[in-house]
Amino acid sequence: MQHSVKGLLLAMVCSLSVSVAVAAPAKRIIALSPHSVEMLYAIGAGSSILATTDHADFPAAALDIPRIGGYHGVQIERVIELNPDLVLVWGSGNKAEDIERITELGFKVFNSDPKSLEAVASELRALGELTGYEDKANKVADEYLADLAELRKQNLEKSEVKVFYQLWSTPLMTVSKNSWIQQIIEVCHGDNVYFDAASDYPQVSLEAVLLKMPEVILQSQDKGNILGVDWSQWQEIPAVKHKHIYPLNADLLHRAAPRALLGVNALCEALDKAR
Repeated sequence: MQHSVKGLLLAMVCSLSVSVAVAAPAKRIIALSPHSVEMLYAIGAGSSILATTDHADFPAAALDIPRIGGYHGVQIERVIELNPDLVLVWGSGNKAEDIERITELGFKVFNSDPKSLEAVASELRALGELTGYEDKANKVADEYLADLAELRKQNLEKSEVKVFYQLWSTPLMTVSKNSWIQQIIEVCHGDNVYFDAASDYPQVSLEAVLLKMPEVILQSQDKGNILGVDWSQWQEIPAVKHKHIYPLNADLLHRAAPRALLGVNALCEALDKAR
């Protein structure tokens, strides 16, 4: 793996308004999200990760990384002990007070929080700059964008399919226009029946879903979610009547990482079955 060294690598932390100044490529990294771990491994920098959070499970080597936090928060004392030269925080997933504390302690912080499918490529390039793996990062980003463009092209002329995405069952939750999942549905030329909901992840009722008459029901593939709703009692719904209910891998659909394209492909295949 070819490394390149720059005197000063600069990246902006978009949601934190804090700049990162790394005098040399980062070699001791704490990655506080599953998606940033996946990205670092994708560009060849996985061996630089000192610690991460719960649910960082891809690739298999990531399972051996020490855990220093999760939904409950980050163990700040462990961050201090490990003394990283870069901390990849997650503005949408880590507690704001943890991010603020890590920044106050003087650690170099980068907010890894891509908001669009295309932004995954930009993030890969930024991490390549910060770690000295620019060549590999640019190659992975270019391939990712080419594959994404091909998926958009393949699905552009397909007929729309009315989709209900079951994010969770108890309470029954779905996604709307500003959600990450909506971007994937759009690539596959699906028509999200809750596109115009007031919140990004609204709670809905079974009766309300019946009125929407979706042709496909997609479920994040968690046992608790799948077993939480007995759709068979709602035969009036086209998706139920024609058995177009498909469980999909949540990690592929919910993480902003290169593997998201596998999630796009799986969702598109599900809609094709309904077509």
